[in-house]
Amino acid sequence: MGEAGPPGPVMDRDEVDRALARLGAEHEAVETSLLALQDHAGRRLLEGAELTGTTRERWASAEQAITLLWTYFEAYTAKLRGAREIRSRRRWSSREDLVELTELLRGECVTVARGASAPASITGPAKLSERFTLAALVERMNALYASSLDMVVAADAVWSALPARIDLLAAELGRTRQLAHSVGVRPGEHPAGDDLERITGALTRLRAEVVSDPLTYWQKAPGSSAPGGGRPDTAAYDRQAQALEEVRREIEAVLGVRQDAEARLGRLRDVLSRADRTLAEARSARGEVLAKIAASEVPAVSGPPTALQEQLAAAADYRRHGQWHRLSPLLESLESKAEDELLRARESLTAVTAPLAVRAELRGRLDAYKAKVSRLGFAEDPFLVERYDAARRMLWSAPCDLRVAEAAVLRYQHAAAEVLSSGGSAGAAPTDRRGEP
Repeated sequence: MGEAGPPGPVMDRDEVDRALARLGAEHEAVETSLLALQDHAGRRLLEGAELTGTTRERWASAEQAITLLWTYFEAYTAKLRGAREIRSRRRWSSREDLVELTELLRGECVTVARGASAPASITGPAKLSERFTLAALVERMNALYASSLDMVVAADAVWSALPARIDLLAAELGRTRQLAHSVGVRPGEHPAGDDLERITGALTRLRAEVVSDPLTYWQKAPGSSAPGGGRPDTAAYDRQAQALEEVRREIEAVLGVRQDAEARLGRLRDVLSRADRTLAEARSARGEVLAKIAASEVPAVSGPPTALQEQLAAAADYRRHGQWHRLSPLLESLESKAEDELLRARESLTAVTAPLAVRAELRGRLDAYKAKVSRLGFAEDPFLVERYDAARRMLWSAPCDLRVAEAAVLRYQHAAAEVLSSGGSAGAAPTDRRGEP
């Protein structure tokens, strides 16, 4: 080394002392970091775990890097110790000492043999040995430490976050399965039971994958170069948690059916009973209309819906046998159909009784005009009396022809309007008005 000469100008004593202080501080920092990495909980877990996939590959590389780190550190320690021994020979170093120290502190004085354990991804192409300056060796150690720590911290973060959350979700899944069983929700019998089986299998697989290959569930922060920069990827866990929440809500709905099934069945019976009574009233009214109203098309009235009664009986049977998962959708369907049936019955009654309503309206209109004519002193007008009697006979006879009766009422209205507008006497008016149609 002495024959080759020092790299660059020979350092003076102050420069040497400053360089030794800086390298000593770096040595202490590297040693502290290595010891912390050695004791890191994540590293201990990685050493004892049965790894697969990406994590196994990266941990194999990280183990090589950690081994090489200690090799570099030991070489660095030896050279730094040698430089300190040279500097401590005498208070005022000779030129020969300064030349030797300059070569140690600035030159490529550290030779490290490369073994098969050296990770080429960090150190570059394989060589039998490498030469470093102390400063370059510190940079190499920092790079190896950062990559190793990044892998250890990422695995430890995933292990610290996901398995515990998966276990909590699995406990919630167990409680949901018990609740589902209590209301008859079982695989093969209800979709929610099938969903619970699927979620159970998915959680089991997810936990096994997280334990054996945690780095698969690590999401590195974009643009971050700091070791451990990122967060656990919880997307797969979140999907199962959301699916379980949807199933839980569905089972709670079934449970709600169990709690208020009798009241809902009672309301259904009441609605269908009202629909039946309304249809019976419509059928009775249709007979009355056909007897009292002539020349009118009266719609037919259907009988009570036997299918709904059969479904209602099935719902009651489900309740007796505790088949809540079957009762829940059936009740929802029946409630909608029962309301529709009551509305249909009411519409049928309205359609059937429409001719009676028309006749009642014509009767009311005829009597209203008669009252108005009487109030104004024309009650005894022979022509009005004649037309009133004709309209009344038609409206109060059976069967009543609504079209003819309506025409008679209109003739009476027109005659009454003419009398009221002209103020004519009761004597001369009849002759003049008999010719009116």
